[in-house]
Amino acid sequence: MSFVESFNQLPDHKSTLLKRFSSLIAPKTAQELEAMARESQAITRKHFGRTMRMFAPLYLSNECINNCKYCGFSRDNPILRVTLSIDQVIKEARHLTDQGFRNILLVAGEHPKFVSDGYLEACIEAIRPFVPTIGIEVGPMEAAEYARMVQAGAEGLVVYQETYDRTEYADLHTAGPKKNFDWRLECPERGYEGGFRRIGIGALFGLADWRWEALALAAHLEFLQQRCWKSSFTVSFPRMRPAAGQFRPKFSLTDREYVQLIAAFRMAFPEVGIVLSTREDQALRDALFPLGITTVSAGSHTEPGGYTGEGSDDLHLTVRGKRVELDTPTSGSKECSRATEQFGIADTRSPAQVSEALRTMGLDPVWKDWDEAILSTARLATATAATTMVLP
Repeated sequence: MSFVESFNQLPDHKSTLLKRFSSLIAPKTAQELEAMARESQAITRKHFGRTMRMFAPLYLSNECINNCKYCGFSRDNPILRVTLSIDQVIKEARHLTDQGFRNILLVAGEHPKFVSDGYLEACIEAIRPFVPTIGIEVGPMEAAEYARMVQAGAEGLVVYQETYDRTEYADLHTAGPKKNFDWRLECPERGYEGGFRRIGIGALFGLADWRWEALALAAHLEFLQQRCWKSSFTVSFPRMRPAAGQFRPKFSLTDREYVQLIAAFRMAFPEVGIVLSTREDQALRDALFPLGITTVSAGSHTEPGGYTGEGSDDLHLTVRGKRVELDTPTSGSKECSRATEQFGIADTRSPAQVSEALRTMGLDPVWKDWDEAILSTARLATATAATTMVLP
């Protein structure tokens, strides 16, 4: 049974954990919320210590075949597009490692014409020698395709349902394969089957009622922990940010509710990582870091070539899947000389500045917490133990 069957029974059939979670996201007094925040911080210190994993997104392409009303990359938006070459991806990744990052998330729009024929595998293989932790956030795939990504060197998969509200989902996704709600809902399970060691899920808050999104996300997380237990999981709660297309969200999640959301997930899922991106501003991020967050991005760019300017000589429009050259060469302002970003970021501090802010709070930035040698050592130990057992 996939999560689709369990999801279709919500909210009438809730586990004991989900009933408790529902009570945690119910309206709270100021005193109750403060108590939740304190408990969330204590639980985080108990299970994660004072460590904070650092990562950076690296956008490969902003081409997309989907029409999603809220996304800057949406197919019908007349934006400047580009897909980086493998050499350009390497230069972007080198820039990030020079800043200290050893955990990079490769991001791309969903367009089989531009991101296909082994392109993603080639990107992974190209940076694998100097990037220990590689994740992907791309269009949903079959399990066999995910297995090829894992074989190439990716160990993390991130996929957001965007919204768990079927009605809103249908209204927001008007064209392209992303219209298939259930196909996307089952994506983490296919990723697990493909061999991903880390899986991140989330919802884009602002597209539907936040309490429903939170409950459905919690149900999804509970299901995955039970059925896909060999993988570790992270959860994220990105909020809407300005983007091309000027989408206006109908729903809101206030800062106060955001604190409650983080605390509720930490109290219900004490060992699950919680990710906070640069969508939130500096002041709020600094306030949230100690409360339950375990992974943060810093110095992020959400456009291909955003770190180094790579690809700026190949900007174009895409109309009905066909490349359309610009009438005049791009020059002058940054907006005209680089590909269009997926959304605007709010915390513009450099990685070094974010790292220093964390240290000031008594937290320890962790740039690298994984190496392929760990698996090699484990395999060697297993083989040695097996040999020892069969020797006379």
